[in-house]
Amino acid sequence: MWRKTAEYFSNHQERLSVARVLVENGLNIKNGKIYCNEIEIPIKRIAQAAKVDRRTVLETIKMINKNEELKTIFTLMRSAGLSLKEIARPLNLGVVEITADDPRSVGILAGAATILANEGISIRQALTDDPELSPEPRLTLIADRKIPGELIPKFLEIKGVAKVSIY
Repeated sequence: MWRKTAEYFSNHQERLSVARVLVENGLNIKNGKIYCNEIEIPIKRIAQAAKVDRRTVLETIKMINKNEELKTIFTLMRSAGLSLKEIARPLNLGVVEITADDPRSVGILAGAATILANEGISIRQALTDDPELSPEPRLTLIADRKIPGELIPKFLEIKGVAKVSIY
């Protein structure tokens, strides 16, 4: 999806910046306006986030609406919701971040979940970055309690895992 979006805006870098803000935040377009799910977001705020002017945001919306495929995607896009990652520490939750050699590798999530399950650690949330949207996509697992550091070698044994961080 991102590759198509980047191609479409290849001659309009500022508009591509606006599209990136929309995608990264799960914002959608309806009737020429931008929404986070059902909450309207002022054009001015999108312009500030993308470091462009309001007219560029409006032109980006027009361009998206002219392309049926992008229009469908940006109309249906939704925010994924609350991530526990940033508030894990005050909630006494554990976090493991895994970076893969190849983000399209099969079985990394299953392997990591199995390691935690074998330790009696329950997963509260699993988040994955889309390899088309993130330069260094990660799998982030938030657990019901702190994850012991001695599990790092076990995570590194999963085929395709390049790096592991536990906090």
